[in-house]
Amino acid sequence: IQYSGVGGPLMQAQGLTSQFPMEELSLMGIAEVLPKYFHLKRRIRECAEAVIAQKPDVMITIDAPDFCLRVAKLVKAIAPHIRTVHYVAPSVWAWRPKRADKMAKCIDQVLALLPFEPPYMEAAGMRCDFVGHPVVSEPQATQAEAQAFRLANTRGADRPLVLILPGSRRGEVARLTPLFGAAIKELAQMRPDLDYVVVAAGPVSQAVQAAVAEWPVKVHVVHPGVQGEDAYRQAKRAAFAAADVAIAASGTVSLELAAARTPMVIAYDMAWLSRQIIGRMLRVDTVTLVNLVADSRTVPEFIGTQCRPDLIAPAVAQVLADPSPQHQAMTLCMARLGAGGEPPGLRAARAVLDGLSQSRSQH
Repeated sequence: IQYSGVGGPLMQAQGLTSQFPMEELSLMGIAEVLPKYFHLKRRIRECAEAVIAQKPDVMITIDAPDFCLRVAKLVKAIAPHIRTVHYVAPSVWAWRPKRADKMAKCIDQVLALLPFEPPYMEAAGMRCDFVGHPVVSEPQATQAEAQAFRLANTRGADRPLVLILPGSRRGEVARLTPLFGAAIKELAQMRPDLDYVVVAAGPVSQAVQAAVAEWPVKVHVVHPGVQGEDAYRQAKRAAFAAADVAIAASGTVSLELAAARTPMVIAYDMAWLSRQIIGRMLRVDTVTLVNLVADSRTVPEFIGTQCRPDLIAPAVAQVLADPSPQHQAMTLCMARLGAGGEPPGLRAARAVLDGLSQSRSQH
């Protein structure tokens, strides 16, 4: 098999030469995308032209629907015979329900991470395979690694540890770090016995470190820095396992926390314009994936105008006092996402090959 396209270091390690740096696509929210609009339009066109020129057996687009589906639309318009597979179903159950119908015009098959997604995709006329979520097969830190992390980075192994995760995009970090810092100040007054650790994602590592330096409470920061990627991943896993509770930006990180069995409070805000538009389109009463998959509402969340330090701090204290309802929801969530079964990546690969052979037999 030969690969070409756009991808990060892990894909490149498997033999993919990336057409341009994948970080260019790490944008979220309407206000954040607008300044880069024309650059992204050019990248969409360049990607589609490269696919059409290479004539692959299958094009797999992964997540980033606003980018990927536009590429797929251009490809299908000129080369309808190229099979298109989209990995990660867009959240049509949360907002923009008509997106599935639009997708069906340019996508042949969808690989879904969440068990309740296939009916939405199949109703629009696409084949959809539930393959499980990659989070269930990611390695977890051992108890010994978690304990070693506590000893090295806190004031004592028996002190409760709060993990802070302010997101992986620049806009998120700029908005959330002041709010999280203020929440921690309130929390420190309520619970002076707490220790704090922040895990900073690679692309925003320096911004997070600069923001945390302004916080009124001493915080240990885990970041890629000079340690290198492997040491950073190991430290991140240990921090997740060591923490007693997390304050986290909304997103897939809630599933990473559930896999590590770390109770959480979710908080998120976005640019004013994005908040107005998305707020009116939202069709669910929770955006936290643990709540949705487990069909529970045990994870407190503070979104948009509710993303306030005076609400976040007491919620964290409450979760610390009784994490058991979240632990039950996490166990159910992981089981529903495929924990204990075949690795989701393997299931996804099989689904792609099966779809490809099926389409060949039909033609």
